Parts: sequence; structure tokens; C-alpha cells
Amino acid sequence: MVSAYTTIFAKISGLMILLLVMQSCTGKKIYYKSNCDDSRTFKHIGFSQLMDSLAYYDNQYVEVSGKYQQSKGQSALVNDSSFVDHSAAKSLWVEFSPECPLYLAGTRIGFFDYDYNDGKLTPVNNKVIVIRGKINAGFKGHLGAYKGSIEHISYIKL
Repeated sequence: MVSAYTTIFAKISGLMILLLVMQSCTGKKIYYKSNCDDSRTFKHIGFSQLMDSLAYYDNQYVEVSGKYQQSKGQSALVNDSSFVDHSAAKSLWVEFSPECPLYLAGTRIGFFDYDYNDGKLTPVNNKVIVIRGKINAGFKGHLGAYKGSIEHISYIKL
């Protein structure tokens, strides 16, 4: 009787380990980095908390995740939840700067490298990203439509 339980336990344990290994290999994360702010410490904060306290985080360096939306006249980070308002007034303008060029980790392939991406921007539209930058609560982005902006971008994880 004990050996039957041991065999079942061993099979279940083996299956659980196999599932964990398979889940950990689901996708390779891609990082774009700049050396602009290597000496800075970034505060990790949730998107909702950041938006609720944007004035508090003004001029501070943060790491936040959200869904990146990009189109003509739009470069925005929105809440990645499907159940919240994604309007510009509830979003952050993402202000990229040539002063902080972003390169694919370990390469010289840039985030805006059209040659590498067949003449297109890096495919990040409507994808959840992790981004590091400096909050500017006073700059409201394109047409002043956004709640604030994140600028001096030095890291993006896709």
C-alpha cells in the first residue's frame, strides 16, 4: 500500500516539475537598454498607483509596466488591464529621446533600427512592456492630451 502511494506521489511530482520547466521556457524576453541612467535607482511602481499619484512621482525615475500603444501622433503607455479606461487622459505619453539610444542587449541594434526590422518600427504596439524613465507630470504629450509623460527612457523589456 505504501509503495502505491509512493509511486503516485513520484508521478505527480515528476509531472509538476515537467510543467514548471515547460512554463519557464515559454518565451525569451527581449531587452533594449541605454547607458544614460546606469547610476540611477528606479522605483518599481504599479501603473495604477503611478497614475493616481503622478504629481508625487514628478521628476523621479521609475520602472513601470503597461501596454504600449503606438500610431500616428501616439506613443503612450496605458494600463494593461482590459477593465479600465485607456483614454489619453488616463495614459502616459512616452517621450523617446535621441540622447538615450536604446540598443538590443548585447548588440548595436537600436530600438528604432528600421534596417533590422524590415523598414518598420520594433513591433511593440499593443504589447505589455516594462519601461524605465523619468516622470514629467507637467508635459502632457501630443496635443496636451495625456496625464503626463515618461521621458529619458533607458530600458524597455518586451
